[in-house]
Amino acid sequence: MSKQNTYLSQKYSKKLFAWFLLISGLVFFSCKSSKLSKEDPVFTVIQTAKSYYGTPYKYGGTGRAGIDCSALIFHSYYAVGINLPRMSADQAKEGKKVSVRDLKPGDMLFFATSKRRNRVTHAGIVTEVKKGDIRFIHASTSLGVTEDYLSNRYWDKAFLFARRVLE
Repeated sequence: MSKQNTYLSQKYSKKLFAWFLLISGLVFFSCKSSKLSKEDPVFTVIQTAKSYYGTPYKYGGTGRAGIDCSALIFHSYYAVGINLPRMSADQAKEGKKVSVRDLKPGDMLFFATSKRRNRVTHAGIVTEVKKGDIRFIHASTSLGVTEDYLSNRYWDKAFLFARRVLE
């Protein structure tokens, strides 16, 4: 290899390394941990909701023998001292509206699952946001308490809006 080729190769390597450091630094410092601390009230809300996994759906149900979506939300937030209304249509009036791009774990999602496409009939709690993919827990009429993705065609189509009661 000639001296000129070696010089160009070293110069190129240094530039490439500098770009690598810059990009790595931006990625490292711009990413905050998505882990919730156990002291965070959102952690308690989500863990309370997850403690109901597998509980069968029961319209009007409020306990471990059977629960509906609004009771799941009610109990989950009550665990951190937030007393929400019992019905999802009333829960949908609490807190502040949040856009989908700003969703965080603990936010409430509201859906219209009946023929009346603008009326709140279902609700869930965001459990995870990863690269824009939103996972939520809810009481499904067919599966009981389970998690789904907002990107699922059914839920995406039924989604109305989100609200935040915990900052």
